[in-house]
Amino acid sequence: TLLNPLSEVRRHMTVYRGLDHGVKGGHFAVHSFLSGVLNSEAQNRPNGNVSIDQFMADEIGHQTRFPSLTVGSEGGIHGGCQIAWTRSGVRVPPITGPAELFDRLFVEDSAERQARRVQENRLQGSILDAGLEDANRLAQRVNREDKAKLDEYFTSIRDVEKRLELRQRWASLPKPKPPFDRPANKNKVQDLPLLYELIALALQTDSTRIATLEIGGDFLPQDLGIDKSYHGLSHHGNDEAAIKHLLALETYQIEQFGKFLARLSQMTDADRTLLDSTTVLFGSGIGDANSHKNSDLPIILAGGGYRHGEFRKLPPSGPNKVPLCNLFVDIAQRMGLQTETFGSSTGRFGLA
Repeated sequence: TLLNPLSEVRRHMTVYRGLDHGVKGGHFAVHSFLSGVLNSEAQNRPNGNVSIDQFMADEIGHQTRFPSLTVGSEGGIHGGCQIAWTRSGVRVPPITGPAELFDRLFVEDSAERQARRVQENRLQGSILDAGLEDANRLAQRVNREDKAKLDEYFTSIRDVEKRLELRQRWASLPKPKPPFDRPANKNKVQDLPLLYELIALALQTDSTRIATLEIGGDFLPQDLGIDKSYHGLSHHGNDEAAIKHLLALETYQIEQFGKFLARLSQMTDADRTLLDSTTVLFGSGIGDANSHKNSDLPIILAGGGYRHGEFRKLPPSGPNKVPLCNLFVDIAQRMGLQTETFGSSTGRFGLA
């Protein structure tokens, strides 16, 4: 089966059935995987369709050089990587290959670029000062309702000031030394192990504590000796040959995920392993691509100090159904966020 490559890390993970977001939309609903909210329905929501990675990055991302890392591709039949979304509904553009990710993590900016960033920081600081001065004058002449709006504005300014201060601090600190030479981008199949390794190194060096990796439809089976398209194979129509190719393709992907978990289990983080201190979510926003269903999503949760080694089947519908976003609430709380809700959650759901 597809989970065979994970046998060695089985005790570090839990497999779920029955979790989803209750949305419909086929391939385009995949983009709600980390938010629980369709982009088209996010306009009037307080947090829009913010994805869980950006939701957490907004709160704790200032603690590291990179608030988060989004890795994926710009190509593909359904618009490329659209896994990470801001509160304003803007897609976070991905880092597209191991060479670019390596540069982001280990290569210092040129002197010219550093000087330009200093100038940009000064300009932004001046703009914030001017805006704050105008707001303070206005605050003396507004009613109670408008004052509440101004308080929100002041909070936003203080948040931007904090981010600007931290950006200036990180700009003056050297990046970690690379453990190997800069890799070359080859193809999506050969790049995948390197992307996992670089994400592991980003976590180990505390360059970030939040990272996402999306494997898209431009993951070409031809590089595994399969003369079909990934998207075409996903619509296999129960054809045995197509299913065989799809299993070979996705087995490779799961093998690389298993190696990533094993790699984290070999890295230390103070008095425990990096896997024990890192919650890893693996899954998809579509449960059955052949029928375009977005229910009963394939979900694996690993690491994070959870009690693992189980298969958990949850009610697929009815009053006891658990939204996937309930698990996201638990993950956020374990990351130190004081939140009781996220996306389409109805509460908190997790493991001991």
